[in-house]
Amino acid sequence: MLIVHVLIHVKPESVEAFKAASLDNARNSIQEPGIARFDVIQQTDDPTRFMLVEVYRTVEATAQHKETAHYARWRDAVAEMMAEPRSSVKYSNLFPSDAGWDYPPGV
Repeated sequence: MLIVHVLIHVKPESVEAFKAASLDNARNSIQEPGIARFDVIQQTDDPTRFMLVEVYRTVEATAQHKETAHYARWRDAVAEMMAEPRSSVKYSNLFPSDAGWDYPPGV
């Protein structure tokens, strides 16, 4: 398992468009077999700041994700929305067990 936190700061006028593009990407991403979770979260005290919490089953799944049409669509759509370049931090899973990261059926 590889967990990636992507930190994103968007321009104030782009918040709603960013949310729409990111939710579309997330809904498609969780259909990928190599992705256990793909969360989109918004900071409560600064709505221009977001985090993507991406949980990959393998390191190779990160590369496969970046080859999908929905990722390319998101990347291109949000490029001009960024207030600053996005950054990421990678983590190793300790708890829950790898199986504990799966979405419940129907999500």
